Amino acid sequence: MAARGLSRSTEQRVVILGTGGTIAMRNDAAAGGAVPTIGARGLVDALPPGLPAVRPEEIVRLPSSHFHIDTLWAIRDRVGELVDDPLVGGVVVTHGTDTLEETAFLLDIAVPRGKPIVLTGAMRTTSALGYDGRVNLVAAVQVAGTAQAGTLGVVVVFNDEIHAARYVTKMHTVNTDAFQSPGWGPVGRVERGVVAIQCGLEPHSLPWCGLEPNVPLLKLGVAMYAAPLAMALSHGARGIVIEALGGGRVPPWWLDTIEQARARGLPVVIASRCPSGPIGADYGYRGAYRTLADMGCLFADYLNGPKARVKLMVVLAAAATTDEVANLWAT
Repeated sequence: MAARGLSRSTEQRVVILGTGGTIAMRNDAAAGGAVPTIGARGLVDALPPGLPAVRPEEIVRLPSSHFHIDTLWAIRDRVGELVDDPLVGGVVVTHGTDTLEETAFLLDIAVPRGKPIVLTGAMRTTSALGYDGRVNLVAAVQVAGTAQAGTLGVVVVFNDEIHAARYVTKMHTVNTDAFQSPGWGPVGRVERGVVAIQCGLEPHSLPWCGLEPNVPLLKLGVAMYAAPLAMALSHGARGIVIEALGGGRVPPWWLDTIEQARARGLPVVIASRCPSGPIGADYGYRGAYRTLADMGCLFADYLNGPKARVKLMVVLAAAATTDEVANLWAT
């Protein structure tokens, strides 16, 4: 049964932390298109009355495709500070949609649970017909102002749906319902201003010591050579994530290079290029799950490649030994 959220104390505010993205964009003739020009204060000023009390802040004003490692680090650190502030009831991060799921997952594993943390954005700019940023932000504030949402971990709110950061991904380049959780569905909804939460997830926090930047993500296609993996090794990669075929399978001619990575003590994480489903199968041929498990590869389970990369970046920054990498990965 859905649980209805209750309003937080009026002494606590929801902080809207602006980072740019389409939700903050309007057309600029000189630039030849939309650019992020609206700050967090401008987003707050456009909100209707009757919402939980809000306070705007801003980290950056960028398209999320322009984010660097230090941008992610700054967002994580500020959200962590806000969660510890007794005058803050919840946090909403407005974010570009290109890399929103990765920031959401980083916050999910690197900020302890306790208060609602919500990410949202827009698929249409303020200059476009049907700008969806305002309604998404309203719903996000309503979720962040609901105490029970703090039990969900970090969530993404789009199109009146609440999605767990662990499973949500951008499934369409332009539609307003672009964010979905393949194979899982939303954990809740916002219906006529009422937050309905269906379920939660067990926490899976990791120690926060920063992000190891040199972790490439490789996506396999039919008949691909292993040259991209060899190049990553030659450039000093600290770990590798491979979006493999099916339930975690690689061509047999990739195995020698993977073995080279493992011989150097580098973690190799196997994800799937499929939108949903687990890693693993009972195939006996070379390059299938059993081969990779015998080589000591790690497996991403239900994480997609971009999120597996974020997790490995956090794990590598926190781990001192290869055994500790494996232990942290398993949490």
